[in-house]
This record gives sequence, structure tokens and C-alpha cells, in this order.
Amino acid sequence: MTIPSFFLLTLGCAKNEVDSAAMVTKLLQSGFSETEDPEQASVIIVNTCSFIQSATEESLEAIFDLAGLPSVEAGSVPLIVAGCMPARYGEDLELELTEANAFVPCSKEDDIASIAWQLVAHHNPDIVPKTESSDDLSAAGALAAISSDQKLGESGIHRSLPSAYVKISDGCDRRCSYCTIPDIRGAYHSFTLESILADIDQQVSQGAQEICLIAQDTGRWGQDFTPTSSLAELLDTIAAHFPETWFRILYLQPEGVTDELLEVMASHENICNYLDIPLQHVVPSLLRAMHRRGSADDFKKLFERIQTRIPDITLRTTFIAGFPGETEEDFQELCDFLEESPLHYVGVFAYSREENTPAFDLPDQLDEETKQERAQQLRDLADALCVSRVAERVDSSTQVLIEGAEDDGQLFGRAVFQAPEVDGVIYVDQGSIGSIVPVTIVDSLFYDLEGEVQA
Repeated sequence: MTIPSFFLLTLGCAKNEVDSAAMVTKLLQSGFSETEDPEQASVIIVNTCSFIQSATEESLEAIFDLAGLPSVEAGSVPLIVAGCMPARYGEDLELELTEANAFVPCSKEDDIASIAWQLVAHHNPDIVPKTESSDDLSAAGALAAISSDQKLGESGIHRSLPSAYVKISDGCDRRCSYCTIPDIRGAYHSFTLESILADIDQQVSQGAQEICLIAQDTGRWGQDFTPTSSLAELLDTIAAHFPETWFRILYLQPEGVTDELLEVMASHENICNYLDIPLQHVVPSLLRAMHRRGSADDFKKLFERIQTRIPDITLRTTFIAGFPGETEEDFQELCDFLEESPLHYVGVFAYSREENTPAFDLPDQLDEETKQERAQQLRDLADALCVSRVAERVDSSTQVLIEGAEDDGQLFGRAVFQAPEVDGVIYVDQGSIGSIVPVTIVDSLFYDLEGEVQA
């Protein structure tokens, strides 16, 4: 029997990448092979993002592009739309997006293999005899699959890379007024310590030197357990269990930065002195309208508390420009805060008015031009401030995890002060992919750095 193949396209954030990796694992274990060429696939899967309207539009564009392939148009290759879009739009999407053959929301992604087998059997009987059940087919393709006795955590097996993401929870209960995540991902629930250890162990065994812990709200980990636990306890355990592996915390809300967490970070050399803390704004009235808490003064004190315990900490945040009701004075206060803050990296988003969120119906909505202008002004200010801080690292020494090479062979990697994909890279003159090497920084270019490996 010919073994069918799948092509999977992932859109959106790192959490979607983890979900895709879990789906890949299930598909491979069920007997599929994977292809990087959609024109060679027996089934095509798009793991969509729908956090904001622009992400939805990008997902639709990708779906339409793949739906236009001759094999899909001819009906021999089914198209599956998975992830956030089906979770957010449900039956409305199924009625409107007739190009897709199946819709798999986030909550049903564990079923991706059986759904894919059923579709392949229906669309291409030459590959899969209709008389066989999907369970039989899974067994028939087992020789091509990953060993099914591997111990997997809730995030699944991921690709073998020097750096990997591990989800420690899913869902969110915060209900920020601009956010669609609770409707897409459901209620917050922590993954078990045993599951997380299994995920990390699998990644490390495949060569990962760095593990990035992600969730919609990493700081809440363990609070839904009986008895409760904490992110600090989780970090303390995994850092001790994997002493040679870097650990990085992403998506940590301000309330999650506890003294206990900072103590654990300071006590383990393999926990990256790096925190990604989304603030979104600094004006109290706007934060209340966002269903969030804090103020410029609160956040300044937070940064001071962090830096007192971990002086060489690297800080990243995100801001929303143009939220409903934001005045010129409010925006200027945000800019002033940025100028006075010790932030090293800043992400900026123009407010996106999303249907079925409380902020959609707020008064004093700003026009699109104003939102985009303010977002760009804030980005320009952030670049001017942060790029100069990046340049201050010239002549310093650091450890660099070599991640890959450009087409011309130029090696690049990251230090503990750079998160994957968002903070730039360090180009190095020698080394091997997957190794951690001592480097002297010799030059900077915008957010990227150039380094020489120390003899």
C-alpha cells in the first residue's frame, strides 16, 4: 500500500507551532509521511491564526492559495483548516469557506490523524482502500511512523532544533477586553509537571539546547492544581533536572513576576535572565478599559524590583497603540514611559477592533489612520532606544547557541538576551549548529550583532 503524505502549513505564534508539532507527531505515528511540497501531498492542513483581523486575512489568503492547487481543485487532495479560525468562527466558517473539506478547531486537534485518514480514503481510493478502517490503516503504515511507545507530553514531539518551544498550559481566563483568545482556546488549564518533563526530555533527546516555556499566561501555571503550585516551583524543578539546558520564560503577565520566581531565576545559571512581560499600556483608565491593571508608576517599580534581584536582566514588552479612548495625552504618556524605561525589546501593535470582544463596542474608537500613525511613531521610538542598547553590547562577551546558517554559509545564533525570532541574531565566524560557544561581540547592525568565537 502506498503511504500517503501530508503537508502542514503553520501560521501565527509559537503556540501554534507547538500545536502543529503535536499534530505532526500524531500523523506520523498513524502512518503518514510528511512532505514540504504541497503539490506532492495526499492531504493539506493549514493551522490558522485568528487572534486579530490581519491574522485571519493572512490565514484566508494561505487557504485560498492552497485551494488553488490543481490537485485540490480536482478533488483528489483534501484541504483541512485547523486551529484558531475554526475555533473562533465555528459553523459560520464552515458555511462560508467551502474550499475546505474539514474544519478542526484547537480542541479537536488530537483527532487530526483519524480525520486525515478518513478524508484521504474518501478522496483517493488508489492510496487508501475504502474497505479498511482508519485504525487498520494506522497499523498498516506503522513501519513508516515514529515508534508509538515514545513517552509524550501534552505538547507532543517537536522538530529537532537547537531551540524548542514547550507549552506549559493552554487557554486563558483573563478576558482582556480586546482579546479573542479565551473564546478560541477556552478556559485556562495547566499541563501536569510530568507531562512538561516528558516534553522537555523528548526535546533534549532530539538535540534541543534551549527550551522556551510558553502559554497564554505562563505566570498562572499550577494555580489550578490541588494543592496549588507555581511557575517558580516548575522552573526550579526543570532547571535542576536539565542543568545543561537553557530555559526561557515567555508571555509572563506583570502579576506573574513574583519574588519567588525572581529568586529561582537568580539561583539557576541555566535559566535565561530574560523576561517577556506584555504591558499593553501604562495609563490606568485605558488599562481598566482593557480589563487589565497597572500604571506607569507600578511598572517602573516592577522593573526596579526585577533589576534589583537580577541586574543583568533583559526585558521585552508589547504595547497597543490606538485603543478606544486613547487621547493624545495618553499616547504621549506611553511614549514618555518608553523613553524612561529600561526595556531592551518592544513589540508594538495598532489596536485591532475584533467582533465579539467587549472593546468592540467601546465609545471613542479611533480611525485606522490615527491608530497606524501612533503605532509607527511608537515603533520608531522603540527602535531608536532599543537599537542603541543592543549596540552597547559591542566589546562584551557572551555564550551563543548556534542555530543555523544562511544560504552563503554564514553561521548565526542567539545569546540568552535574545528570544527566538523576535530579538535579532548574532552572526559568528565559526562553530557547529547546535553548539554553545563563547563569543566576543565586535559589531552591531540594527538588532543583529556580529561576534567572534573565542579561542
